[in-house]
Amino acid sequence: MLVTLFFGRRRRWRQAQLPALAQLSPPPAAQAWRRLRRHRPAMISLALLVLLALLCLIGPSLSPWRDDAGDVLNINQAPSGAHWLGTDFLGRDICTRLLLAGRISLTIGLVSMLLSVTLGYVLGALAGYLGGVADRLIMRFADLLMTIPGLPLLIIMGAMLTELDVSPDYRIYMVMIMLSLLGWPSLARLVRGQILSLRERDFMLATEVLGLSTWRRLFGHLLPNTVPILVVVATMAVANAILSESALSYLGLGVVPPTPSWGNMMDAANSLIDFQRRPWLWMPPGLAIFVTVVAINILGDGLRDALDPKMNGVTR
Repeated sequence: MLVTLFFGRRRRWRQAQLPALAQLSPPPAAQAWRRLRRHRPAMISLALLVLLALLCLIGPSLSPWRDDAGDVLNINQAPSGAHWLGTDFLGRDICTRLLLAGRISLTIGLVSMLLSVTLGYVLGALAGYLGGVADRLIMRFADLLMTIPGLPLLIIMGAMLTELDVSPDYRIYMVMIMLSLLGWPSLARLVRGQILSLRERDFMLATEVLGLSTWRRLFGHLLPNTVPILVVVATMAVANAILSESALSYLGLGVVPPTPSWGNMMDAANSLIDFQRRPWLWMPPGLAIFVTVVAINILGDGLRDALDPKMNGVTR
């Protein structure tokens, strides 16, 4: 009876200490979020990106002007109370078109990132885990794509779309696919390196002793340990996709009018008169691209510092 009483009290004492132990060792996600919150530039960038996304999402529907409605009596008008950012060469409201263009450019960046990350993540994991012929084939193909300059290849592919007379709506999807096909090799290499370093760790040897299946070992134990690098690379991939789409659209090889994007709105800078005398035609999309890309890069740096437990550079 005394033994039962002793062990019962000990069990109750341990249960009472569980909340305190949980507070002493928060989960990794909570630790990463706490480190990210202490990174002030990253939090400011995150708030700015959320605000920008909300404006692009709901702004065009709240605007009194249609994005495709021209006004021949108000062509190339400077910013005013009626048109906050002025009008373009067809009399269309630039503010409305800027927000709608942001919706297009951000969507292209996010979707192309998701496609490239998925492709690079899966292929890199298979190459690192399977090894042998699969590793050589995947990595040699990735090396081939990485040796080709990205922007010239995108220009060639965009020119092919123009030659084939692809409709403006379908060009958006084609641009997403083009950007994703060129974005996966670098991520595949990073994931492969992570898999190779983790494959011989003790916890992976334990899964082999337990007789777990190959897919369970790969997707249940290996890949979750590569999530930090995946998040950081995915963030940077959005910025790269937005820049690439803007460059293509500026050259007339990406998203083409009447569908607006930040890149094709910058086309006004091609005219010396518009560049010098009508800065409201090209400065708003240029600033939108600059602010978005810089904010994404700063957020990526913050995520890298927050997700890396060995990083001590976060402001405390």
